[in-house]
Amino acid sequence: MNFEAILFDCDGVLVDSEAITCGVLRDMFAEQGWRMTLAECMQRFVGHTVKSQRATIEAHTGQPLTDAWLEQFFSRRNERLTQSITAIEGVHEAVAHLHAHCQGSIAVASGADRFKVEMMLKQVGLIGFFEGRIFSGHEMPRSKPHPDVYLAAAAHLRVDPARCLVVEDTTVGITAGVAAGATVWAYAAPPAAHEPLVQAGAARVFTAMGDLRLV
Repeated sequence: MNFEAILFDCDGVLVDSEAITCGVLRDMFAEQGWRMTLAECMQRFVGHTVKSQRATIEAHTGQPLTDAWLEQFFSRRNERLTQSITAIEGVHEAVAHLHAHCQGSIAVASGADRFKVEMMLKQVGLIGFFEGRIFSGHEMPRSKPHPDVYLAAAAHLRVDPARCLVVEDTTVGITAGVAAGATVWAYAAPPAAHEPLVQAGAARVFTAMGDLRLV
């Protein structure tokens, strides 16, 4: 298909942030008595907003998920991301290629809050490709796995979602892209399993950003 627009997830697709964010979550849960490994935390929370997992968190910690706790999490998360965030290897070249191919019709459609997304893109030098075309699930009626953020991005670009390519890395995000009516390609950095991504609806799975090209 000759795609007219490319819609990128952010965490795990443009920036290598998921282990950093989940490391902060794991530490804060441990302080409340809920202990798990980083791998376990990532399996539970990658692709989801913290608020969407309120019932699970409260059941395991025995404490309410308060606004004050969330503010502390965002603060600690942002500090650690600022110190440690890096771009996914090869993503600058991939984004530049797709930006040129689609004549600038690319956007970020993330489940994360806007401050985090914009801060990370600035840190890794990608913000120039996406300014004015960044969409946050926090600002939508529903976040992923619902399609709202992808539909908003496509509408802003004035492109039918069926003519959009979504680039994702989680089953939650793939579900959102498919529900929007877009074609979804999944980035699976080794050793990530491919089968769950295909089962969620990814039309293609690729393992290196150098493979994210349209000819």
